[in-house]
Amino acid sequence: MGATIADRIRWAVDVLAISPSDRLLEIGCGNGAAVAEICRTLTNGSITALDRSVKMIRLAEKNNAEHVASGKARFLAVSLHEADLAQSRFNKIFAVNVNQFWLDRDCGLDLMKQMLAPGGAVYVFNQPPAASKLQLIADRTAGHFISAGFAIKHMIAHELLPVPGVCIVAEVDESKNGSENE
Repeated sequence: MGATIADRIRWAVDVLAISPSDRLLEIGCGNGAAVAEICRTLTNGSITALDRSVKMIRLAEKNNAEHVASGKARFLAVSLHEADLAQSRFNKIFAVNVNQFWLDRDCGLDLMKQMLAPGGAVYVFNQPPAASKLQLIADRTAGHFISAGFAIKHMIAHELLPVPGVCIVAEVDESKNGSENE
């Protein structure tokens, strides 16, 4: 890809701890920087990356042409709500600096529950413009996940410049979701 990778992207990829056979979904992929890093580890795994911006998807495809050609990566210019991924199952779904997860209670969490493979997790990373917003973002994000039937597995703070970042790791709360289906 050749472009400089933001520290928050490197941190996100480290936290994701990519396995060669992972099946990942990235929401809000921008220029595809995370995809480029992730595809270095994938052998028989794959990543689907979404972004609402056609311009960003074109750039991401260009930056990851070899990964698209190999079948490791595919890019879709759609929002999560518009994506036709109903039959796909991912063991890791993630987003970096996608504000909808802390701003909007209806941010697609029900869709993500359907797309998660058993034992899978959602990772939401955020590096706010001001450190004073970090706790608010973490609390709201976690609250939205809990309201949607997820359990918070980890809440990870990390020192980044110019301000720290946070990652919320959530998985489907089987005890809560199991009782709803009875």
